[in-house]
Amino acid sequence: MGGSSEICQRTQLELALAEERRILEARNLTPPTQDRQASYKEDLPSEIARLRKGSTHYRHIHLTRQWALFLRSAAVSAITAWYDPPQPGKGALIALGFVVTLVTAAAGYIKPRERAFNLQQTADNIEQHAIALELGIAPYTLDGESNLVLFATTVEGLRAEQREREQQLDQPHQNQRGVV
Repeated sequence: MGGSSEICQRTQLELALAEERRILEARNLTPPTQDRQASYKEDLPSEIARLRKGSTHYRHIHLTRQWALFLRSAAVSAITAWYDPPQPGKGALIALGFVVTLVTAAAGYIKPRERAFNLQQTADNIEQHAIALELGIAPYTLDGESNLVLFATTVEGLRAEQREREQQLDQPHQNQRGVV
């Protein structure tokens, strides 16, 4: 019995030592902060492109839904004005009216226009800071390492604001005012 306990303790010790060696090796493989910040700056064009692509995507969704809504609303009015529809015509009016209602509800729920605006605004702000860093203009008039720290902090703040705005869009609208 004592041998089994000793083997278990030895195995646990070896496991703990292996974990310590892994942590030390990882620490040695981690590049210095300044290198990571410079790499972060170099990766930003792809982040800006991703934000702009998302903005374009949501703008297209918004425009497509708006045009679908316009055309179907006009079709309901046109069919109704054209003639007093017999049974198949009434079915078409009901179907078109249903689609108009569905598109309107989806546009209000998904809010593609707001998402497109938020993504574009974040991309523009990040790009503005990247250009200011490249040109060494305010707020990036310090030495190189301090500029990279300020830049990374600012960009991460912008990205956090973007995530917060996305979360707010996902939340149901709640009336902040009391009932009168």
